[in-house]
Amino acid sequence: MALAKTIKLLAALAVCAGPVLAQGRPLEFEDLLRVKRLSEPAVSPDGKWVAYVQTSHDPETCASWSEIYLVPLAGGEPRLLTSGKNSNSRPLFTPDGLSLVFASNRSGNRQFYLLPLYGGGEAVQLTHQPGGTSGGRLSPDGRHLLYHADVLVDSASVVGYQGPGTIPRARIIDELLFRHWDHWRNGEYKHVFITRIGSEQPPLDLTPGKLDAPPISLGSSQDYASGPGGRYVYYVANRDPVVTVSTNNDIWRVTTGGDSLLQLTNNPANDNLAAVSPGGSLLAYRAMARARFEADRYCLMLRHLETGEEASLTAELDRSVGEVAWGPDEKYLYFTAEDEGKVSVFRVAARLRGETPVQRLTDAGSYSGLCVAPDGKTLVALRESFTRPAELVALDAGGKGPVRELTALNASLLSNVEMNQAESFYFEAEDGVRVHGYLIRPPGFDPSVKYPLIYLIHGGPQGAWTDEFHYRWNAQAFASWGYVAAMVNPHGSTGYGQQLTDQISGDWGGKCYRDLMRGVDYLLENYSFIDPERLGAAGASFGGYMINWIEGHTDRFKCLVNHDGVFNLESEYGSTEELWFPEWEFGGPLYQNPTLYRIWSPHRHAANFKTPMLIIHGEKDYRVPPEQGLMAFTILQRMDIESRLLYFPDEGHWVLDPENSRLWYKTIRDWFDRFLMPCKAPERVK
Repeated sequence: MALAKTIKLLAALAVCAGPVLAQGRPLEFEDLLRVKRLSEPAVSPDGKWVAYVQTSHDPETCASWSEIYLVPLAGGEPRLLTSGKNSNSRPLFTPDGLSLVFASNRSGNRQFYLLPLYGGGEAVQLTHQPGGTSGGRLSPDGRHLLYHADVLVDSASVVGYQGPGTIPRARIIDELLFRHWDHWRNGEYKHVFITRIGSEQPPLDLTPGKLDAPPISLGSSQDYASGPGGRYVYYVANRDPVVTVSTNNDIWRVTTGGDSLLQLTNNPANDNLAAVSPGGSLLAYRAMARARFEADRYCLMLRHLETGEEASLTAELDRSVGEVAWGPDEKYLYFTAEDEGKVSVFRVAARLRGETPVQRLTDAGSYSGLCVAPDGKTLVALRESFTRPAELVALDAGGKGPVRELTALNASLLSNVEMNQAESFYFEAEDGVRVHGYLIRPPGFDPSVKYPLIYLIHGGPQGAWTDEFHYRWNAQAFASWGYVAAMVNPHGSTGYGQQLTDQISGDWGGKCYRDLMRGVDYLLENYSFIDPERLGAAGASFGGYMINWIEGHTDRFKCLVNHDGVFNLESEYGSTEELWFPEWEFGGPLYQNPTLYRIWSPHRHAANFKTPMLIIHGEKDYRVPPEQGLMAFTILQRMDIESRLLYFPDEGHWVLDPENSRLWYKTIRDWFDRFLMPCKAPERVK
């Protein structure tokens, strides 16, 4: 017996040695910090320039800063506009193209500034909002700036509170919703403000009272806008009395003077995104059909603002609409949508009557930050993939010709890093549905070597693994450690049709779990280089829930990683914040319909636990509160199952601080190496 164990260990050590890297070195965490992260592209009114935000990190100190650049749309070198290692964002061209409005924290908190683009001159501060600003939109004539900010409305709910950034001595709570995601509300609400550029008049609060605009959740990046002529502002808000059980976001119209409020949509489900047409007569927005269901399909709606006539432009497209941009001649609307493991760009005719054909313009990579050049012939966006961080690109608005790169900022930074392309694979679910997955081979891959597998499970559950360069769950980073990384989009995933998405509700540990196990079976049957004796799995949020479910239902994995996963559905109902979510997923409130909460709760299967688990949780996670991780860890420890808890006092549902992220990746790697790479493992947990 001892000899057999020795032989097995020697074999594992030989596998760990692996082949010599032939092409480059593996991806390292510091590479994720060196990468230039691009966001918020905007095209100038003359169509000659694209402004964008570039965020950089210091790999040693993890400090970050964001700068604004201009790059020629025709191609050329970027030009730096802002100076100093501050946080600069939200570039907005004035209509004459001579100046840029942008946000910066250079004065201590986020305010807006006006910067001349020609002839020199310093940026002039436009806003002095207490506590800082968020968002930002210019009116079409450039005279007004819209933004939103937190406003203390209910001062009686906090004792000794001095405003944003301070901690009250006590909170007096009389109603839901009192905290959200990673922060306590402290009697504050988000309000939309309008200010006239160059005026000494104070900004006007357009959404006063106990109201959040934009809404607390289920909104978009375009949840307020001005119409041409400077008369009206359109915004999204939920005016239901208890927003924690409601997804009833609607679009409202108010004059720039703050009066004559008008409700434009009365759909009981979620409506959001206010995109006014260049001519001002049409409004594009997104609408769901089912109230209290946050993962319903978004249809792209078109409304005539004078007559009220409406039409769905994507009723026949079984995809959920993401970002939306108008063409300058109002003939077309352009939008993004998750589409079978990627985020594609689409075009649809903007017609209230007649056919509205939808055309897919891209077939590879994932796109975001979509905007349209003034001539209507060119689209500008950010494109990324599993092997490439986001770069700025231009593409033909009709889908013709190749995609043209405007930036290649990360090519040289990653030139000596070997990253293998993600390979798509498909297998059949129990109901005959074709399930899609991705596989990434490790650097220096040798088909004659047996590799351990890290099986990644996405959150949501209505979510998906898409072809993107993720910074928190980077599949290339997992593969770089010498593992095969695999990701499956099972029942409940988005981008494969609404029917597949719907089938997770009320069935959390059912079809989805069986899909995932079938996915492992498929991988072992079809990829001989995966070692069936060295399988690990990891997931966050719903993915963490599934790790807890796996813990009680199979011992095929050697180790597990659970980040912010639900452990006890019954107790989580009373401590989470957005109650519409569990009430839809499990058929109503816990006190009225406890059955599904009990059936699908991992804690009820704790007697079957046996697999070593790393648990990660954030103190400020109010979506899946920290007791969920603590309960799982306590039970594993009490059962004498090898386990470890990584607890972040300053993180919420996600790990956002770069130094914490470094520790996150290192701790996960150490855990997998301990059980799947014995030659690389640190000292075992006592």
